[in-house]
Amino acid sequence: MPGLGESSARPCLDSPLGLILSFSLRRCPRTVQIQGFHGQTSRPTAATKSRFTPMVKPTYNLPESHCGDDDAIRHWLDGLASHYPVEELKQIAGACAALTRCRGDRRIETGETHVRHVLSTADILARLRMDAETLIAALLNGCLSDSDLTEPQLEERFGPGIARMVGDLARIGQIANVDAIIAAKDQDEHEENLRRLLLGIAEDVRVVLVVLAERVHLMRAIKNLDPERRAKIARDTQRIYAPLANRLGIWQVKWELEDLSLRYLNPEEYKRIAKLLAERREEREHYIAAVIQTLHDTFAEAGIDAEITGRPKHIYSIWRKMQRKEVEIAEIFDLRAVRILVGTVADCYAALGLVHGLWKHIPKEFDDYIATPKGNMYRSLHTAVVGPEDKPLEVQIRTHEMHQHAEFGVAAHWAYKEAKGHDAEFQRRVIWMRNWLELKNEGDETGGFLERFKAEFEPIHIYVLTPQSKVIELPKGSTALDFAYAIHSEVGNRCRGARINGRIVPLNYELHSGETVEILTQKNASPSRDWLSPHHGYLTTARARNRVRQWFKQLDHDQHLQGGRVTLERELSRLGIAEKPNLEELATRFNFKRGEDLLAAIGRGDLSVGQVARQVGERKTEELKEIEPKPRQPHKPRAVGATDVVVEGVDDLMTHLAPCCKPVPDDPIVGFVTRGRGVTVHRKDCSNLKNLPPTEAERLINVRWADQPANAGYSVDVLVIAADRKGLLRDVSSVLSDDDVDVLGVNTHSERSTDTAAMRFTLEVKNMAHLAKILAKLEQIPDVLDVRRSY
Repeated sequence: MPGLGESSARPCLDSPLGLILSFSLRRCPRTVQIQGFHGQTSRPTAATKSRFTPMVKPTYNLPESHCGDDDAIRHWLDGLASHYPVEELKQIAGACAALTRCRGDRRIETGETHVRHVLSTADILARLRMDAETLIAALLNGCLSDSDLTEPQLEERFGPGIARMVGDLARIGQIANVDAIIAAKDQDEHEENLRRLLLGIAEDVRVVLVVLAERVHLMRAIKNLDPERRAKIARDTQRIYAPLANRLGIWQVKWELEDLSLRYLNPEEYKRIAKLLAERREEREHYIAAVIQTLHDTFAEAGIDAEITGRPKHIYSIWRKMQRKEVEIAEIFDLRAVRILVGTVADCYAALGLVHGLWKHIPKEFDDYIATPKGNMYRSLHTAVVGPEDKPLEVQIRTHEMHQHAEFGVAAHWAYKEAKGHDAEFQRRVIWMRNWLELKNEGDETGGFLERFKAEFEPIHIYVLTPQSKVIELPKGSTALDFAYAIHSEVGNRCRGARINGRIVPLNYELHSGETVEILTQKNASPSRDWLSPHHGYLTTARARNRVRQWFKQLDHDQHLQGGRVTLERELSRLGIAEKPNLEELATRFNFKRGEDLLAAIGRGDLSVGQVARQVGERKTEELKEIEPKPRQPHKPRAVGATDVVVEGVDDLMTHLAPCCKPVPDDPIVGFVTRGRGVTVHRKDCSNLKNLPPTEAERLINVRWADQPANAGYSVDVLVIAADRKGLLRDVSSVLSDDDVDVLGVNTHSERSTDTAAMRFTLEVKNMAHLAKILAKLEQIPDVLDVRRSY
């Protein structure tokens, strides 16, 4: 940060800022590479080389300074020659000239000159492949605060963008009193101070990157400071700067800041882990080399072009995992780790399938950050397997583009800005960062905003694997049965079960990316008409539904007719409608010429049986309302009691609903005159009425539901049959609770011989339509086999 341990003296900039550049006509002997963090090398692309490699090598005549850094500046500028156009190199060299004039002999608290400090900061930014404007802003950081140079002068000489960034950095230097932030009395004050600081730099994300790069160099240089000061800087880095680098997705900066912070905050643990890693480094390198060779051979045979490397594990992440899981270093899975880079998302899942085919997958050690990216938009597949010699091995799989964003975050925008398609991703990252900074409290950060972010980037496809590791792309939400039809129509038609990662699942199981799906078929099996019911959730893709409909259309008309008849009868029985419907009238309502045509359409799957059943129920209600009462006395019928039932021809007669069949509004009903207890109202199909002797049958009278029933609820019994499992009763109760259904009673029974459970609920419903809605929701619960009204 500007101003750390510097002298208060101010040099004057008493001569015009200038740069003398002369170019000798000799070819550059080679393309200079910029070395990345900790020895990693970043090679420019062919397009970058052809654009940026100068035909002549520049010679820089910089103003004479007294700090002894001229050679270092020239050497650094030479290293940039293959990465920046000549015109931009001129501007960078001009910034170096301005730097030596205004800050030449100043030193920061680590003992090095300010020139070396900002030069190292700019070098880190160059290794992050930042643009020339960012490098210039880093070089000129501090010139506004300790010289006669003004922001308008800076704008005139270097342009408004650079002047604005340097001004922002100067303002940050004035308010960024880290001691005051850390010394805040409570966490809320600490966060508010930090947010106030960061909001000052949110206008241009490149200013954030300059601050982070400056922090990296400071952490590298604090070794000789006194322990107390060193620890304070390290705490500041761990609390503020490393999390910020993480949020911007700049892994290169994040892990170095974390490792260096741990080195000074917990030196004993740092040294212990470093020593343990060093002791077995050679063994790990041989192991990883053998793993990489195996993977190369496997991918070559499968036709997948992949770049495979060993992945270094950083000390801080090992320490954090040891703390979080309360384990020792030998129990960390990813000490042996490889990274696989491929061309496409589909190749990622294909590679995952091949890895799981080579070695046994370790349960609960798989994370799909492609389907569900992290909050900082990190995307990758993570898995752990029992590798060669029965040793745990972590594998990361991602595309080359994902890797660039994982390593460089928002900085990747400038490294590849000549390539199309990256600007939108960059803008999303910047918008996300600004929204995060503007939140008022930490709860907003982890709550609403993060959920909105996840929803915005929610994937629309999943990628699953066949047992032969072939990748199948499906819409998100697809089921095991959708997968079967995606393989082939015949596989879907003969499907009778599915295994997901070796585990039997129902056909309406929702698939997730990375799962291996095996379809179980039978030779004489055929589609079920229930597959077309949306209540059961077997099929979500239009392709699969069309294949099922086509299969049923190929059946002969008699099969369609019989199937439709059975399906309609079953649905009417499920809803408690006992009387046979008028098929010819129903056919007219649905624009069919004959009732048989309507049944055949149901059998083929062209017409939803639920629609027809609802029409039958509505029609029965209309018929009951249209019945003219036949009064035995000249008075109007009226509703009596609390049951909302009208007794034809009788006034002031007590009525109550029969507990045996529990009728509800829209049920066809009949009254039975009891001895001394008024009229009991039964469903017309009640089993207790079917076997009445002739003398008792004379006591049946006509009743009907009132036009506007006033009661809030009616008791009804519902039977749920399901495959017995843990949590079944909880799931059923949750569905009923979510729909505000009052449960008046419940009785459950498990049948061990069939592994099924029978649950009988007494519920309070409003009418037949409400009951039908509840039954449909209960049918959607996983492992539920049958739901029906019980008598």
